[in-house]
Amino acid sequence: MRTSRLRRLALTATAIALTALVAGLTAPQAMADADIKLVIENHKFEPAEIRVPANQKIRIVIDNRDATPEEFESASLRAEKVIPGKSKGVVIVGPLKPGRYSFIGEFNEATAQGVLIAE
Repeated sequence: MRTSRLRRLALTATAIALTALVAGLTAPQAMADADIKLVIENHKFEPAEIRVPANQKIRIVIDNRDATPEEFESASLRAEKVIPGKSKGVVIVGPLKPGRYSFIGEFNEATAQGVLIAE
């Protein structure tokens, strides 16, 4: 009887852990109204200009194709995130009022520059 009680407890704990894991993996996607893809390659953002709908949350999926890390940073978007080399990261911003929001790659400011335009 004690073994079955322990087994039920272990199954319940596993179910809770899996539910939390799935919720954590899908939560950023559910929080945004629109997805934007941004690539870092040769220490530059592509595209360097992004147009998005105003008054919506935006999920920016950043694909760093360089071997070195880059930090996506924007004071006007109130966002920063280090993206390791050869990996992806997600930044969620907004809802954004209409306007221009500049961003940089802090580790390569001379070349990694861009602007997000909410319209």
